[in-house]
Amino acid sequence: MLACTNMNKRTSLLGWAFAVLIALAIGQRWLPAHPPSLRDSGRTAAADLTRFPAEEQQAIDATVTLLKAGGPFPYGKDGSEFSNREGRLPQLGPGYYREYTVETAGSPDRGARRIVSGRAGEIYYTRDHYQNFIRLN
Repeated sequence: MLACTNMNKRTSLLGWAFAVLIALAIGQRWLPAHPPSLRDSGRTAAADLTRFPAEEQQAIDATVTLLKAGGPFPYGKDGSEFSNREGRLPQLGPGYYREYTVETAGSPDRGARRIVSGRAGEIYYTRDHYQNFIRLN
């Protein structure tokens, strides 16, 4: 009887281990890597931005140019701290990131597009208000 109980426990444990492995394999195949924004971080800005409309590319370029020049920026919140609450960018401590508005043609407000820069000079672009990022440099 004892041998049978141990065999059932072992079989049950193997079944659970197999189920976990299957779930991990499925997750790797169908779920995007986290954070999805950094998968393409090795690409150049030109390669990443070509899939966007010309208007969006120009707006990104204009904001990056202002950022590199130190302003002036069109919105009062430009240059404010980006806290990275979503955890989509590397966690590098309070005050590390700053955010800047990328103009959205026809938008009545700041829209969803932003440039986020880090203290070390890295620049990221999000077109969907911090859900996904593309590293520009």
